[in-house]
Amino acid sequence: MDTSDELRIDAPHRELLDQILDKWSLSVLNELCERPCRFNELRRAIPQVTQKSLTSTLRRLERNGVIAREVVSTRPVAVRYRITPLGKTLRHPIDVLLAWATQNMPAVERAREGFDGQEEEKAGVSSGVL
Repeated sequence: MDTSDELRIDAPHRELLDQILDKWSLSVLNELCERPCRFNELRRAIPQVTQKSLTSTLRRLERNGVIAREVVSTRPVAVRYRITPLGKTLRHPIDVLLAWATQNMPAVERAREGFDGQEEEKAGVSSGVL
């Protein structure tokens, strides 16, 4: 077997993918692809995210070079975040994943329903309920 085509997800890859494809990172990247934003603009655009989660998400994305943090000398001092050229390269692969999810969602829903039905049957049998 030719191992050059083998899919390998090593620890550094897994860590990076976990950090850029998590729940809040995708939402932040979506907003920053449109325009640079200040922290509170991001909070308003993603109302479900807590301040603590948004802060840690921004720090992770900045550490990975996907976004940049810029201190704006205004009164009061503000911080603006923008996507970097490296971050812009994520747009295509994320769009491909989203297209796959959209195309395959009906099949995924059917699989979930089948799995959940089997789990309910197993639970009923193990508890003696038929």
